[in-house]
Amino acid sequence: MKDRVYNFGAGPAMLPIPVMEKIQREWLDYNGMGVSIIEISHRAKEFVAVLEEAQALFRELTGLPDNYRILFVHGGARMQFSALPLNFAGRSPERTCLYVESGNFAKLAAKEAANLCNVVTIASSAATDYDRIPELASEQIDPSAAYLHITGNNTIYGTRWNVFPETGGVPLIADMTSELLSRKIDFSRFGVVYAGLQKNLGPSGMAMVIVREDLLGHADLQTPTLLNYTQCDKDNSLTNTTNTFAIYVIKLVLEWLKEQGGVEVIEALNEEKAARLYQVIDAADFYRGIALPEHRSIMNVSFRLPSEELDKAFLKEAEAIGLYALKGHRNAGGVRASIYNPMPMAGVEKLATFMEEFARRNG
Repeated sequence: MKDRVYNFGAGPAMLPIPVMEKIQREWLDYNGMGVSIIEISHRAKEFVAVLEEAQALFRELTGLPDNYRILFVHGGARMQFSALPLNFAGRSPERTCLYVESGNFAKLAAKEAANLCNVVTIASSAATDYDRIPELASEQIDPSAAYLHITGNNTIYGTRWNVFPETGGVPLIADMTSELLSRKIDFSRFGVVYAGLQKNLGPSGMAMVIVREDLLGHADLQTPTLLNYTQCDKDNSLTNTTNTFAIYVIKLVLEWLKEQGGVEVIEALNEEKAARLYQVIDAADFYRGIALPEHRSIMNVSFRLPSEELDKAFLKEAEAIGLYALKGHRNAGGVRASIYNPMPMAGVEKLATFMEEFARRNG
């Protein structure tokens, strides 16, 4: 096998090596059953145990309050762009759904919801090319709104909400696809938190939805069954044949995170990793960070070099030494280092050292 590279891809992202090794060991024979985990029924007691253990581990690691339900749903985070208004504003389509546009996926979430409810974008940083989280005053939040939607961490531009907005009685909904489990949060501040799996949780194609119990039961009567959170909760995420493999991987990732010391420990490591890269970016004028310093993400470090030619040379040389998938998103260009939970400090240090050396040669 070719030596493994350090994978800085934004998603599907790297998984912890111990998790992949365990998958490999159990692939043909799960738990002594003589079959693979992907061959057993989603209703078999052995798989239900996997699902419920994943839920229990998530609660343990996050301190999730008892009045929140954990759902595993299809379609990744983008499917939830439609599910949210159907579940929380569907019976009153004239009710306003508030959105903050802080990046590409925040914009797409509002666009999708606008097909199903009355969307009002109350703040945006589009004018500054999403280099910051836009300012939001409490007076901008309509107290009669169905919900306020934010995107916690912006993968493309490398920004994040460092302080979440106070919304009063309006449920706060957050897409945390690229940061769930990367830092401790107070879930009681939110009505709904959701995340695609492919960053810090597992393989792509599914999402985890954490929803406060009192928000269930209000879906539009025309809501498709598989988008109805109340039905999903009633069936413990087994309304139809779910992606059993993905949920199995989530469980293994959560076990790995617990072995690392939990979210608080991994958050400290994530802060250290990000600080090392931002140190290089700020050391000279050669690299230019996309996000304003006070809005920087610790999951996605996005920056540009002095020219597109140097961008290309940087990416080519980086890949040649095992620094993989650093090309910036087409909307932002430049370079993007996604340093999710499984990325070790050694990978970040190798990248930082390369950046310093490249700047010396080309600055």
